[in-house]
Amino acid sequence: MKTEICERLGIELPIFAFTHCRDVVAAVSSAGGFGVLGAIGFSPEELEVELSWIDEHVAERPYGVDIVIPGRYEGMGESDPAALESRLQAMVPDDHRRFARRLLEEHGVPEMPEGEQRSGMMGWTEATAKPLLDVALRHPGVRLIANALGTPPADVIDSVRASGRLMAALAGSVSHAMRHKEAGVDVIVCQGSEGGGHTGEIGSVVLWPEVMDAVSPTPVLAAGGIGSGRQIAAALAMGAQGVWTGTLWLTVEEADVPPAQMAAYLAASSADTVRSRSFTGKPCRMLKNAWTDAWERPDTPDPLPMPLQMLVAIEAVSRGRRYPEQAAAVNFNPCGQVIGKATHVRRARDVMASLVEEYVEAVERLHAGTSV
Repeated sequence: MKTEICERLGIELPIFAFTHCRDVVAAVSSAGGFGVLGAIGFSPEELEVELSWIDEHVAERPYGVDIVIPGRYEGMGESDPAALESRLQAMVPDDHRRFARRLLEEHGVPEMPEGEQRSGMMGWTEATAKPLLDVALRHPGVRLIANALGTPPADVIDSVRASGRLMAALAGSVSHAMRHKEAGVDVIVCQGSEGGGHTGEIGSVVLWPEVMDAVSPTPVLAAGGIGSGRQIAAALAMGAQGVWTGTLWLTVEEADVPPAQMAAYLAASSADTVRSRSFTGKPCRMLKNAWTDAWERPDTPDPLPMPLQMLVAIEAVSRGRRYPEQAAAVNFNPCGQVIGKATHVRRARDVMASLVEEYVEAVERLHAGTSV
């Protein structure tokens, strides 16, 4: 299972785990994989706390940080976060705000307490993501920076590579991947449509080999629909250097997921997800619910471009985190189609062990010429 990317990063297993939970990052890296913390949603001060905690719990094992600087978004070019937010807030139609609040009221979701409201900007722009990058680059244990949307700006790539780290970027099409390669990205994360979060329209089994052929010899991590060791074996057999997983880690013991949201994930089938622009403004795979359905109706507002839609949806996201039980019908539950395999809660290290065991069994079956 060891590949070249393992040697470059100093890890035992080419299993990358994207998560917003620091405990999951630490557990996966400690088990020989590579945990990647999603920085979006944290302020620079909060991210410093999270990374310092990870440093103390991974025994000097490497890990990564994922930021979001889209290739295109409203307000590109503005470098001052406050000025950008003021400009973008003025672009949000009142109808969209009223519609979102009415949805929350209809489903009985309480309002946020005074002083607990969060900005909808978070890390969705270059102006707000670069301060997060600065924090990440202060931590020696961070060995890889990933950009989740679009080709990273040239100065971001240069600063990451100059620090001795690897720069990765997610791609949902061959054209995306080629732009990454031409810009000097070190690792391409190729994510098929069945993956969670922001995805393109092409399925993994079609997309992975197309991208690998197009960008060779740049290493590719396969993402989208990976929930077992058999799927890891398939990805490596196609030529991937490793796998990038996310949905797997939503239902582990270490995940910071409220009980109501955890119950929704555990009960979901692979047919219960939808690609929707209703929270972020770009197609994002998540559990289908009353919120996603409402924004699809012909008599309701169309979702706005990124990051304007998140300025509308941040109230739903914030209330969902604060009141997960009351917000169950309208909560933001990003996940991939492989959520159907998540039927019970396990420890992260047990998930890692089962992935390796299933991988070995799959390879042995292949050599023996037998079926499952």
